[in-house]
Amino acid sequence: MNNEQIAYKVITKSYELKKIEAELENEGAIGIDLESDSMFHYREKVCLLQISTQTKNMLIDTIALKDLSPIKRIFANKDILKIFHGADYDIRSLYRDFAIEINNLFDTQIAARFLGFREYSLLNLLKEVLGIVIEKKYQKKDWSKRPLPIPMLDYAAWDSYKLISLYQILKKELIKKGRLSWAEEENNILSKIKPNITKNSHLFINFRGAGRLGPRSLAVLEAILQFREDIAKRSNVPCFKILGNRQVMELSKKQPTTKKALKAINCLSPKQLNSFETSLLQIIKDALSLPENKLPVYPNKTTKLFNPMAAKRIKALRLWRDTRATELSIDPSLVCTNLQIQLLATKYPQDMKDFKNLSLIRNWQGKVFGLEIINLLKLTG
Repeated sequence: MNNEQIAYKVITKSYELKKIEAELENEGAIGIDLESDSMFHYREKVCLLQISTQTKNMLIDTIALKDLSPIKRIFANKDILKIFHGADYDIRSLYRDFAIEINNLFDTQIAARFLGFREYSLLNLLKEVLGIVIEKKYQKKDWSKRPLPIPMLDYAAWDSYKLISLYQILKKELIKKGRLSWAEEENNILSKIKPNITKNSHLFINFRGAGRLGPRSLAVLEAILQFREDIAKRSNVPCFKILGNRQVMELSKKQPTTKKALKAINCLSPKQLNSFETSLLQIIKDALSLPENKLPVYPNKTTKLFNPMAAKRIKALRLWRDTRATELSIDPSLVCTNLQIQLLATKYPQDMKDFKNLSLIRNWQGKVFGLEIINLLKLTG
């Protein structure tokens, strides 16, 4: 465990937050991280925001300070580089809770993936790149509790403290390999991401594996999800603490309607059986008794006509992708995702003009791989 002591200031007052804006506006780069309470409450929220410069570390208490408008301009400032690790969740959370938008982003996780790191957690990068070993024992703690103990504050400071140093090294390596522009484009796309706030008519739309279920099983799944959601909301706990996703899917597939059948599945704990047995059996029975015209259908679940040539192109593209990924020592999904491969096989671009007009294809992919892909498709037919 690294024994280096980090100096930091905990910000809990509005006037302190306003001072931070003045301190940060002349910085060229800042490291940013956050902690939330997603493991403990129904509606998760940002509980602590860590910001580090080359010389200072600030821990902003977002429970005490619910309004972060004094520093929104810093995040939007295109002249200040914002360095995150695994920024997707953080960007969505900051926008959801504070309407904060990010301009000029560098994600050290994206950089590490383009550099061929097989393990690209912050923990691993700090160890491999900077020789720093830290523990993540507070990662799953409840960050909404106050006061936060000193060891948790020390832990939080580490997550932003070395991001600038990590960025400087990773950027140099990206430049050496000619991949900086690849990472920059991905960072720019990521910076514009927003949380999904669209209200779907069915909860199963966002449930993994729902698309493989038939209408009757979908009805059961939806009923169980609604049940779980209602209890979680009333209890102010995350949904998974009521019923886990694997339990929900098992119940949706097996569809028990008697106590004996429910116990035979053996997917619920004694406590869950005691609390939910009667309710679950009833909602499953109700879902199974729905008339055919009331059953839900998973959207866009249509059978596509089999195209032998497209299938042949997909196979060739996957083989090409895996070969190029090995040559570049990066994950194959960075060269081309499965969705991009399907698009290329279906649209069958004949030249670079066609290639550039394809949605989902990055500019850097076109520059690096465009001609290769076009020639491959022509040879495949």
